[in-house]
This record gives sequence, C-alpha cells and structure tokens, in this order.
Amino acid sequence: MTAAKNDPRLIVGLDLPSVDAARAMVDRLGDGVSFYKVGLTLLARPGGVAFAHALRAGGKQVFQDWKLHDIGAQVEGAARAVAEGGCDLLTVHAEPQVMRGAVKGRDASGSHTKLLAVTVLTSLSDADLAELGYGFSAPDLVERRVRQALDCGVDGVVSSPLEAARVREIAVAAGRPDFLIVTPGVRPAGADKGDQQRVAAPADALRSGASHLVVARPVVGADDPVQAAAAIVAGMSAV
Repeated sequence: MTAAKNDPRLIVGLDLPSVDAARAMVDRLGDGVSFYKVGLTLLARPGGVAFAHALRAGGKQVFQDWKLHDIGAQVEGAARAVAEGGCDLLTVHAEPQVMRGAVKGRDASGSHTKLLAVTVLTSLSDADLAELGYGFSAPDLVERRVRQALDCGVDGVVSSPLEAARVREIAVAAGRPDFLIVTPGVRPAGADKGDQQRVAAPADALRSGASHLVVARPVVGADDPVQAAAAIVAGMSAV
C-alpha cells in the first residue's frame, strides 16, 4: 500500500477515544501525515499530554487544541506551561483578555509556539448564536474577533472555511500576510457533515485563504485512513 504524500497544510485531528487508539492511527498513517491535532478528549486522558509531547519528539508537528478560556492571569499561566512543554499550535478563545494573557504567557516561555484564537466554532449556526444572545451573524462575529486577534498579537485564528477569504483580506490589510488561518469543517465531496454547520471542500478552503486544514473523521473514521488522507492531499495539491 502506498502511503499518502505528505502535505504539512493538512492537520489530522486525532478525535479518537483513547491514547492507544490515537497512537495506532499515527502508526498506521506513517510518513503520510506530519501534523496532528490533539484535542480535549485525548489531552484529558491519563498520558494524553505525554502522548502529544512524544508525537512532537518523534518529528511530528503538534496542535494542542486546548481552547483556553479563563481570566487573563490563568490563561497566561496555562499558555506558558503548554508552550514550555512544547507544541507548535495552541488554541485560546478569541476574547481580548484571554488573548492578551496567552500572548504574555507564550512570550515568557521563550518558545516558538503559535497562538490561534478560536473565532466562532464551526458547529454553530447563526440561529445558535442568536440563541446564545449574540447580536451578530457568524461572519460578522468572526470579523470582529479577527480584528481583536490582530490587535492582541496572536499568530492566527481558527475559523470556518466560509469566512477564510474575509479573514485573509483583513489580515493582509493589517500588514499581516503571514497570519495563520486554520480551518476545521473541511469535508471532502460526499463526506458526512457530522456536527459541522459551516463546511467546504479542501481545495475550496485553501483557495479562500486558509493556511491549514483540520480534518478528523473523514480520515480517522475511514475504512482506509491512508487512502482517505491521500485523497485529501491530492485535492489540495493544485492549490
């Protein structure tokens, strides 16, 4: 079986129920995937953080998806601890005091961890935001939070592929062409949307301005994860 061609813009989300299952998936995908997201389910398991560190020590890039959200001082301390432990990407919620605390903590760590601000979860629709009491549509709230993220000095945002073009436009206008736009909610043609509301195909997300794509279930839930990853990379290769 031929392994998937590696594309570092593809981040495979290890949304699996145990560290053992995640480790087996990484072994199965081999050199075909170089970047992994480790989310709360695994990070909260015994050995979850150690697994993330071992992935990185083994040469993989690692996105620790903590989505930190607390008072600024707590986020500062947590961001410093995660960055000192070693990771490539770390998420926090896109609220100004949270982002400022994270930047302060990361800078104090002396590490090169990149901070991503989560704008609006891709599982939320405009109706969900209205139910939560927001007076903004998803695109408007994303735009507001992107501008705040730029002001706070984080390295990028997490947003749906449907907002990526506008995020890129705002970042370039602010003099930040290197601003990271990491997009979950990426689904190959014909794939089940699951609990995602705002989705797009891989190539479309990249054309819209995404720098990285996070894909979980279409790879780790596939009958043949290696071929699933290969198909996604093939769709990305022209962009």
